[in-house]
Amino acid sequence: MSRFFANGSDSESESSEEEVQAPNFNKASAFQFSDDEEEVKRVVRSTKEKRYENLTSIIKTIRNHKKIKDIPNTLSSFEDLTRAYTKALPVISKEENGITPRFYIRCLAELEDFINEIWEDREGRRNLSKNNTKSLGTLRQKVRKYIKDFEEDLSRFREAPDQESEAEDEEAHVSDAGDAADDSDVGFKKELSVTVPKLAKSAPAKVVPADDDDSDDSIDWDSDTESETESSEDENQYQNMRERFLKRSTEKGEEKIGDEEKRKDKRKEQKLKIRKRAEDDEDGEWETVVKGHVVEKPKMFEKDAEIDIPLVLAKLVEIMSARGKKRTDRRLQIDLLFELRDISDQHNLGVPVSVKIHFNIISAIFDYNQKISEPMKMEHWALLLEVMQSMMKLLLANPDISISESVAEEHEEYTAAPFYIRGCPLAAVERLDDEFTKLLKECDPHSNDYVSRLKDEMNVVKTIELVLQYFEQCGNPNERCRIYLRKIEHLYYKFDPEVLKKKRGEVPATTATSVDVMDKLCKFIYAKDDTDRIRTRAILAHIYHHAMHDNWFQARDLVLMSHLQDNIDAADPATRILYNRMMANLGLCAFRQENVKDAHHCLVDLMVTGKPKELLAQGLLPQRQHERSAEQEKIEKQRQMPFHMHINLELLECVYLVSAMLLEIPYIAAHEFDARRRMISKTFYQQLRSSERQSLVGPPESMREHVVAAAKAMRCGNWQACANFIVNKKMNTKVWDLFYESDRVREMLVKFIKEESLRTYLFTYSNVYTSISIPSLAQMYELPVPKVHSIISKMIINEELMASLDDPSETVVMHRSEPSRLQALAMQFVDKVTNLVDVNEKVFDMKQGNFFQRGNMGNRGDRGYNRNQNNQGGNWGGQRRDNRNQRNRNQRGHHKNQQQQQQQQVQTIDEE
Repeated sequence: MSRFFANGSDSESESSEEEVQAPNFNKASAFQFSDDEEEVKRVVRSTKEKRYENLTSIIKTIRNHKKIKDIPNTLSSFEDLTRAYTKALPVISKEENGITPRFYIRCLAELEDFINEIWEDREGRRNLSKNNTKSLGTLRQKVRKYIKDFEEDLSRFREAPDQESEAEDEEAHVSDAGDAADDSDVGFKKELSVTVPKLAKSAPAKVVPADDDDSDDSIDWDSDTESETESSEDENQYQNMRERFLKRSTEKGEEKIGDEEKRKDKRKEQKLKIRKRAEDDEDGEWETVVKGHVVEKPKMFEKDAEIDIPLVLAKLVEIMSARGKKRTDRRLQIDLLFELRDISDQHNLGVPVSVKIHFNIISAIFDYNQKISEPMKMEHWALLLEVMQSMMKLLLANPDISISESVAEEHEEYTAAPFYIRGCPLAAVERLDDEFTKLLKECDPHSNDYVSRLKDEMNVVKTIELVLQYFEQCGNPNERCRIYLRKIEHLYYKFDPEVLKKKRGEVPATTATSVDVMDKLCKFIYAKDDTDRIRTRAILAHIYHHAMHDNWFQARDLVLMSHLQDNIDAADPATRILYNRMMANLGLCAFRQENVKDAHHCLVDLMVTGKPKELLAQGLLPQRQHERSAEQEKIEKQRQMPFHMHINLELLECVYLVSAMLLEIPYIAAHEFDARRRMISKTFYQQLRSSERQSLVGPPESMREHVVAAAKAMRCGNWQACANFIVNKKMNTKVWDLFYESDRVREMLVKFIKEESLRTYLFTYSNVYTSISIPSLAQMYELPVPKVHSIISKMIINEELMASLDDPSETVVMHRSEPSRLQALAMQFVDKVTNLVDVNEKVFDMKQGNFFQRGNMGNRGDRGYNRNQNNQGGNWGGQRRDNRNQRNRNQRGHHKNQQQQQQQQVQTIDEE
């Protein structure tokens, strides 16, 4: 057979009939065929077709993701689209003269509309998952940044959007790409001399339009069948290989062109059908796809069944018996219970049966969430509230129905009054309250979701009120104490302005306030509770509520009478957290009521540890490695308080440091040269010392720096500078405005600063003055003269100031008994030297040994004999000790005589 073949194609028969000579191949390599090889028709595509097909396929993926609102995948597909468009830019600038394709602009416009629609739907946006919400923000930001380069194209597109469908537009692009492929195919075939045939059955390549959703398969099937029939006809028609590959006649080419036109018409008809089918689908409704194995809903009752109480109860037992099993569909179980309740109401089977079904629905909703640590879904939460309130209203409307855990299932009564049902609404409402706390902890406290969830507290409190009314009618004291405690825990941390108005007489005395409600509930628990935990928590909540409304004496007396501080370490962690919260609020109350010393005493245990955030369960501090395991961290996170119950930590620290300053600075001034001076507040003392060590101290910025600067000003007696540092605009906006009636707190602070600055001034400069005028002190510190007189009198009575008052002249006469600075330092030096000598002598005694003092002379003699021997043998250690003690006494007496002589000399000089 000849090795020269003519490559007969339709394009060549139309254009020219010249033959191309094939290059010489080796026979062994050119005509060795294998039966395992597949004959594949090679289709050469242009760069434009490849890039456009890539773009259209990604656009199709984006549209599919948008239909199901899969925002994370939409984000990733958009990033792929931008990268694909960057690759296609050279082709677009060459083929389209730099004009962005219409279908790409349409995709960007649709994506922008999709994002704006979801963003404006606030209710729908709240229900999105965390992943979807995060991806939505990222996608919105990237799209808005990306479409800035296409603003003109987008504006033109929105002014005159395409009226034709997407399929027609994308078909035009694909057909253009196909024409380019045909042209490139012709050129490619002109370059090649021959295509080596293969004996295996050919599998023609498929060029699939990228934007056709459902038409791809049908078009491919038609091309397969046509190509297979053509190949079989060709094999039967030609006798040898040479005739098969010879150029065909123009008639055959014309027939082929007619077939191509028919196929194109057929494709258009198919696309029209697909478009109509898609429009019909859009007009229809969406079907909800259930995750997991789809279980058909079982039939409730037979058609001819007589619906009565035993049949409904039997069906109820059958539904609830599947509770907790492995393959139980919990959603279907809840739906069946609701359907059973509706059937019971339709056939008027009675309120007891309805109550029983209600209680089982509540149990089924609680069982839906398998993980106890995670909160339930919002739709189940709303359903739970509704069912719980409905059940309690039925129980309150029918007092002859009794529901209790003590009722056995075989003793339940549904037909004759009184009705008895097994169940515990108290346990259900306690679990409901715990689920509400989990929901609040799950939300971001700084988002709108937290505010919307917090609104549900009204429904939760309303449900607790309904349960409380029911147990007040038919409950025992222990059950009433439990439900009272739940109401107390929703009430104790809330501020009621009516309480303060009632104190001032602005409202009638008969007005019921939250303090009166707390008194009633807590006193019942004090009298009837058998468990220590409920009583302890009630006392702590009662103290907290009194402290919040400035009932300082009532709160203080409750703390002292209950002796909670003695045994609080044995309580559970939740009760200890409540105790810490109570002490923090009690300290704030004492500060507002001008009891600075008590405020410092209440807050010192919290603040000295440096971990008030953890002690108040308001967050976890970062720990070093292996200090807290994952399980411990999970448990501690479950104990955290909801955000709306937090106490401001900056306010606590500021009140503590200011209280410590008002106590510590006068004490330091009074005991400046006392070596055994104690520290009132270790935290404040450390802040003061660290500031003194700094070589360069700038203006204060933080709250701690303001307090330290105020302390230094107070130490010099400068009350105005101290007040400016504490009560200034910056501190007001951060701290003092958090108090109720903050102006009164500021006035109280300024008054205390004046008084303590006066005391500090007298302690510091008393050795300078012989006498001081009381009116001048009152003018200097802007205090009334009687107040200054009272402060100085107290200092003299408490022996803090060695002076006397001269009432006719209104002066303070100093006795000048205080040693000078040099004398005080000399006395400190003498004390330290004496202590050092004592220590050295004790060390010498330990090294030298003292055998005769304890000596037991073998087995000879008794204790009297040994004592005589010790006395006779010379107790060198005892003699040395006696000598040392006598020497120390002589030294002290000498120093004392010197001090007396110095004092007498000073008095004589003053008299002269």
